[in-house]
Amino acid sequence: MDSTRDDVVDAVFPLLKLLSMALIGLIIAHPIVQLVPKATFKTLSKLLFMLFLPCLIFNNLAQSISLKNLLLWWFIPVNIVVSTAIGCILGYLVTLFCRPPPQFFRFTIIMTAFGNTGYIPLAVVSSVCHSSDNPFGPSCYASGVAYVSFTQWVCILLVYTLVYHMMEPPLEYYEIVEEKQDDDDDELEGINEIVEEISVNDLSRPLLVEAEWPGMEDKEIEHCKTPFIAKLFNSISSMSQIPDLHSMEEGHSHPNSPKSIKCLAEPRMVRKMRIVAEHTPIRNILQPPMLASVLAILVGIIPGLTSIAFGDDAPLSFITESLDMMAAAAVPSAMLILGGMVAEGPNESKLGLRTTIGIIVARLLILPLAGIGVIFLADKWDLLIPGDQLYRFVLLLQYTTPSALLLGAIASLRGYAVGEASTLLFWQHVFAIFSLAFYIVIYFKLLLSFS
Repeated sequence: MDSTRDDVVDAVFPLLKLLSMALIGLIIAHPIVQLVPKATFKTLSKLLFMLFLPCLIFNNLAQSISLKNLLLWWFIPVNIVVSTAIGCILGYLVTLFCRPPPQFFRFTIIMTAFGNTGYIPLAVVSSVCHSSDNPFGPSCYASGVAYVSFTQWVCILLVYTLVYHMMEPPLEYYEIVEEKQDDDDDELEGINEIVEEISVNDLSRPLLVEAEWPGMEDKEIEHCKTPFIAKLFNSISSMSQIPDLHSMEEGHSHPNSPKSIKCLAEPRMVRKMRIVAEHTPIRNILQPPMLASVLAILVGIIPGLTSIAFGDDAPLSFITESLDMMAAAAVPSAMLILGGMVAEGPNESKLGLRTTIGIIVARLLILPLAGIGVIFLADKWDLLIPGDQLYRFVLLLQYTTPSALLLGAIASLRGYAVGEASTLLFWQHVFAIFSLAFYIVIYFKLLLSFS
């Protein structure tokens, strides 16, 4: 009985620390109190993304990783892909049972599939490892943060490939709006310019949009708010000859042009894949957390660089120690921003109550059970680091977090389901308080009692 009570205390106490910080953020950002304006939270979000988080990633990952560890940790990015794939399957099952409005079919799948692999796992690991008597030993903090940081590169790749295209506005509903717009083009152009000008400077835009990836809307590319890929595939599939991309966009073809002759010689599937690749903003992956991860890996695996940058006698220790001081602000800032986001409350949503509940249950309750099964099988097949329970704990956390806040920014970038994403993320993060506590108790029991 005492052992079970200790496990519960060890699991819940770190979450209470995080909840306290988020509660402070909620109070100071609440519209009734409003001790701190929304503009300040947005500035704090930019500081977190551009400075605090990269410092945290670099300092801990560079000290922990080596060429040997790089090979040992191979299952961490694989686990992200596996958890996303299982989430996609669960999301599809949610669409079958809950029957969301047709325009939210892909939205339902990706909101179930893609979890928060950044701020929340970092916060949980940091809080668990904060005390000296933590269950994972003295190297808990550095190793745990390094494990979580190592996932960042694969997550960013998934965001700008899978997530970006899954959040494309549905073709059939976009065309209905487009037909109405064609009635009075000139008038609507002027209105759109005014609306765009207001939206750029409007601080009433949800904090959610910039909570995890500030400046995402500045990364707009051509066609990012249109169902370009769906239009492209429909137009190509309905023609015996593959048109040139520029001709298709302008609505006419030039059969004798050199570009058309070149396209006629290109296989149809290759043509589709090439155009999709050209309109995937993969060049935007070089964000500060990604750069910090790559730089940390290089410093860690190149012999001699770690000893120059880290350690009491290292020539560059004054730099890494100053980075460490700034990194200490990452988790508190993330929790304050999360509290500020919750203070805004849910937006209006057309997703439907049944689908909203279905996504929350699938993401927060069913997916962690699948994660336990995956990690158990991986351990049984000797795919994991022997005896490293913290490694297994981080892998299990990847199945336990709510949907990524970044999905709200992608929704805003693509002009699709912004209100629905905001509402769903609000309720997921509210209920995640209970689901995280429940599953962390189970993880501690499984990992520490049977290790």
